[in-house]
Amino acid sequence: MESVKRQLLAALADELGKLSPGAGQKAAFESPKVAEHGDFACTAAMQLAKAAKKNPRELAAQLCAALEATPAFLQWVTVLEIAGPGFINIRLKPEAKQEVVREVLAQQAAYGVKESTGKKMMVEFVSANPTGPLHVGHGRQAALGDAICNLWATQGEAVHREFYYNDAGVQINNLAVSTQLRAKGFKPGDPEWPESAYNGEYIADIAQDFLAKKTVKADDRETTASGDVNDLNSIREFAVAYLRHEQDLDLQAFALKFDHYYLESSLYSSGRVDSAVQKLIAEGKTYEKDGALWLKSTEYGDDKDRVMKKSDGSYTYFVPDVAYHLAKWERGFTRVVNIQGTDHHGTIARVRAGLQATGTGIPEGYPDYVLHTMVRVMKDGEEIKISKRTGGYVTLRDLIDWTSKDAVRFFLLSRKPDTEYVFDIGLAVTKNNDNPVYYVQYAHARICSVLAAWAEKDGGQATELRGVDLDALNTAPAQSLMLQLAKYPEMLVAAARDFAPHDVTFYLRDLAAAYHSYYDAERILVDDVNVKKARLALVAATAQVLKNGLAVLGVGAPVKM
Repeated sequence: MESVKRQLLAALADELGKLSPGAGQKAAFESPKVAEHGDFACTAAMQLAKAAKKNPRELAAQLCAALEATPAFLQWVTVLEIAGPGFINIRLKPEAKQEVVREVLAQQAAYGVKESTGKKMMVEFVSANPTGPLHVGHGRQAALGDAICNLWATQGEAVHREFYYNDAGVQINNLAVSTQLRAKGFKPGDPEWPESAYNGEYIADIAQDFLAKKTVKADDRETTASGDVNDLNSIREFAVAYLRHEQDLDLQAFALKFDHYYLESSLYSSGRVDSAVQKLIAEGKTYEKDGALWLKSTEYGDDKDRVMKKSDGSYTYFVPDVAYHLAKWERGFTRVVNIQGTDHHGTIARVRAGLQATGTGIPEGYPDYVLHTMVRVMKDGEEIKISKRTGGYVTLRDLIDWTSKDAVRFFLLSRKPDTEYVFDIGLAVTKNNDNPVYYVQYAHARICSVLAAWAEKDGGQATELRGVDLDALNTAPAQSLMLQLAKYPEMLVAAARDFAPHDVTFYLRDLAAAYHSYYDAERILVDDVNVKKARLALVAATAQVLKNGLAVLGVGAPVKM
């Protein structure tokens, strides 16, 4: 129905331009809040009435008369109705709605996908310190980041997935010391065990493998342990590689792969941090006070100026972030999105201020941020907080093992990122309509079983449904389902624009509900061949859109359940 809508919008834009120069650029349709009011709605008459010095309903009547005479409205619209203060409700002919079935079956996986824009986009997400396995909060971030990448790819962007990890600093030193103590035979609770050490059993595993001089391989590195408990640098290198390997296993279980891993340490070794600071100094955006170097971040909307370099000569934590994002800009990524926890909210203003202050032309509002809250895990009505393996938190792999990759992805994407989410393990493994991922996947599998039954009985092939006569799809249940299919492309546009993959989960649940209602209302495998093939074409198109939407979420579309 996209082609139909484009034709109607073009006609509307033309007629609006005749009423008021330039008005055609704002031509748009809305979806009526009440389905009985029509298929599309137009508010243009109310928007133009004041400038035209006319009553909105009078202007609406004039616009309706003009639209009714256009070829597009003559072909696809059954009636235009004026409602309220000047709304124009548009009712489409059945054949207009049927066009969506042809479009989906012709385009298949490309339905709703736009042509390449030629623009590069980076999404940075997960970015966990290599000090332990990925927890469920990282899981939410992984699901969000991957889905946002998939959404923007449907909009024609060349999307790059990047994992930034902090392989330098205090936490990495704590990891090395913790491993060294374990290798020497100490454990949590011993007098020699510091409060800053990591208590999880995984530290003992790292120490044991280090003493055994094992080799570990991660996506970006391979390290063989020296076995020398006094060689802290060797322990640090091995422990980081070991945990990078562990995190790789977490990501593999989640069916997630990154294009690039960016090391925090490289920002220092390459001189990027010092270079960024020198740019800020050269632009006159810094000053010295109390032995420290300050950024004039208040010039860019921050609530106070920020210390960049402390009196002891060390940089504050937002300075490497500025250097890192400067590198992103220089690498040609004009749109950058960071997926981070809500605890990073305070860094946004200072990072953006630092980037604008470099004088390199980076725009205000660069980069974009999507902040998410943590996840609570419930099982049998009780919250799970402790994992022996980690010493404190439930890991992403725990959650996948208890449920499934598909359930974890769908559930973690089913709410707005900044709202608290409670993951109910019991619900995630339930095989009924209360489980949203099961409900959507079952709709797809149900359609596949219908198509399989047709193929077995009649020898039918899916490809022959692309050119069938769709006149039989003129009933209310069929038209309702077709209208739901037609919403998919616009839903993708809005979900990408708003960084809102939860919109995809809502849409899929609505589409599954529309299909289940249709299935209950009309038999598909009827005796009349024309009716049967028309209905099969409709449900085949529905299965395709369900599959497409699930793919955006990184969730499978099973053919049997």
